[in-house]
Amino acid sequence: MNFDDALTWDGELTVTRYDPQTGAFFVVRLHSTQLGPAAGGTRAVQYASLADAIEDAGNLAAAMTLKMAVSDLPMGGGKSVIALPAPRHEIDDTTWARILTLHAENIDKLEGNYFTGPDVNTNSADMDALNDATSFVFGRSTERGGAGSSAHNTALGVFESLKATAAHHQMGNLYGLTILVQGLGAVGGVVADLASKAGARLIVCDTDAQRLAWAEELGHTVIGVDQALCTPCDIFAPCAMGSVIDRRVAAELPTRAVVGAANNILSDGHASTILRERGILYAPDFVTNAGGALHLVGREVLGWDKDTVEQRTRGIGDTLAEVYAIAQTNATTTDQAALTLANRRLGDARSNRSTDR
Repeated sequence: MNFDDALTWDGELTVTRYDPQTGAFFVVRLHSTQLGPAAGGTRAVQYASLADAIEDAGNLAAAMTLKMAVSDLPMGGGKSVIALPAPRHEIDDTTWARILTLHAENIDKLEGNYFTGPDVNTNSADMDALNDATSFVFGRSTERGGAGSSAHNTALGVFESLKATAAHHQMGNLYGLTILVQGLGAVGGVVADLASKAGARLIVCDTDAQRLAWAEELGHTVIGVDQALCTPCDIFAPCAMGSVIDRRVAAELPTRAVVGAANNILSDGHASTILRERGILYAPDFVTNAGGALHLVGREVLGWDKDTVEQRTRGIGDTLAEVYAIAQTNATTTDQAALTLANRRLGDARSNRSTDR
């Protein structure tokens, strides 16, 4: 256990478990249940240490609290990470099935205080497997009564954020802009497709050869992953793992704006200040990537239909414009402005709940 993190983290609960048979560590962290049960996806990756896994889960859970609040959703923030003993593609089916069974047990023991859904290296089929042992699961396949993958809706929210950022930063619309998409997975690939159809010029990078072949067929410019942070572009769109921009990268990044799907894009608060000082507009990720939460919570908890989910997701651009306006008015960073908006909505929700009692 990372005791330094445990003493400084402002969340509510941390649960860990180790399975000697598979070598997997499980971490579930509930940051807040003030607005409702905590919710957040399950991420399955290798970590350098258990401490890193715990820290990652805590950061992601805190971001989920803000995402739910800024999106006016009646849920709190949580996150699961499964620290794998090897890369996901090297885990055999039998081992993976046991890992999912144990993870379902962990979730069920929290008795409805935490709901999970797909994240990095987990999908709707995995949520179906979890659902065999626990009912506290989002993102199941449509055949199992779920809303299916949230990837397209997440990408749509990022696309609306790209448009709102271009408009606010006096870049016009996306036509003719150069957008660098880092990561062409389920979300990043759709972001690239939507931006391309809007007339943007795409520069892309990924570690997957098939994804890169797809991008080349569409005429996108492919670069190496090591070039992502030094290639000039109008908008940099990180859509893979988080913690992409630290203060050093922020001081050198050759772009006019940062708008991505990745969680926790900035690795420290100083990076946001440096970006602002350089005139680079940063779209806070817990605003831009909220489409996935709107899809899963809206469809599976609130009973929204597909059109309502799409309408709310397209409204992410309006929310981001509000964040930018707060930042201008308060002469502060955009991530601080987004935090102000989220806390305002948290306070409003708490007041409404108190009045209803």
